[in-house]
Amino acid sequence: MPTVYEAGKQYTGPESTERPLSMSRHETSPTTVQPAGNQRPNACCFCWCCCCSCSWNEDRERAWRASRDTKLEPIPNCEACLKPTPDEVQGWAQSFDKLMKNPAGRNVFREFLRTEYSEENMLFWLACEELKNECNKHTIDEKARMIYEDYISILSPKEVSLDSRVREVINKKMQEPSTHTFDDAQLQIYTLMHRDSYPRFLNSAIYKALLQSVSRSSSES
Repeated sequence: MPTVYEAGKQYTGPESTERPLSMSRHETSPTTVQPAGNQRPNACCFCWCCCCSCSWNEDRERAWRASRDTKLEPIPNCEACLKPTPDEVQGWAQSFDKLMKNPAGRNVFREFLRTEYSEENMLFWLACEELKNECNKHTIDEKARMIYEDYISILSPKEVSLDSRVREVINKKMQEPSTHTFDDAQLQIYTLMHRDSYPRFLNSAIYKALLQSVSRSSSES
């Protein structure tokens, strides 16, 4: 008997009398790309880097919040972390793993991904990490559903790029969600960021400005 997660079908949660209108893959959602003028710095007490503006897309965030009825909080705009040392910042250029294991590194890399309109890759990866820390079955089911709707659904403006094999695996696992439902997808997105975005990040003004900033602060102290 076919399930709501089979290929070509979208999981929508409990039955509702209203259905969202389908969007062509060739149409551009008004919430996916916003002019730079619509962004403003987020008043984040953990911002320590002059190159990390913690930009906040108000229209996109409002639309996302309005699209769901849940008590679960969205991923913060930036992670709580200490100012990185010069050695840590330099280490990010040596290994993508070092960058991703460091909260400050993830924040700066995430800021760079915003400039390329691919922040959803980091958001998806972080959501998967958060899911792995859950123990409550109800919470796991709810968070798995949210991840599916936010990042796997072809109707989502934050859909990540996954191949058909991985999507099929997810659809099967969503029949009984667990903390490892998205492991294959998370690895594929991690590899995509490593091969595609990471080299450009190392050559970006964001990373170079931070490297100069921490090096200058170290020499002055």
